[in-house]
Amino acid sequence: MSGTVVILITTSSIDESREIGKTLLEEKLIACVNIIPQVESIFFWQDKVCNEKEALMIIKTQKKLIDKVIKRVKSLHSYTVPEVIALPIIQGSKDYIKWVKEATKGL
Repeated sequence: MSGTVVILITTSSIDESREIGKTLLEEKLIACVNIIPQVESIFFWQDKVCNEKEALMIIKTQKKLIDKVIKRVKSLHSYTVPEVIALPIIQGSKDYIKWVKEATKGL
């Protein structure tokens, strides 16, 4: 296993995604973030089915930084319970994995 992960985070808007992403990058907690400006999310919240337009962040970082990323996202996010889901990268370009590790020193 590579020790790197992809983290998925939904936000209320592209602006919120940009702010969170920029902060995580400046703090060297992530190597990069891709932002998909609009996804449709259907979910169960407070005893009802909700249908919302959200932005989706796709983040690359190291497994050892997941807890720091989650803590920081929770401090910056507008949602009470933000989605922060980490998925392992089981294989990938060795050069890319190396770059992710070098770019995410964490402050």
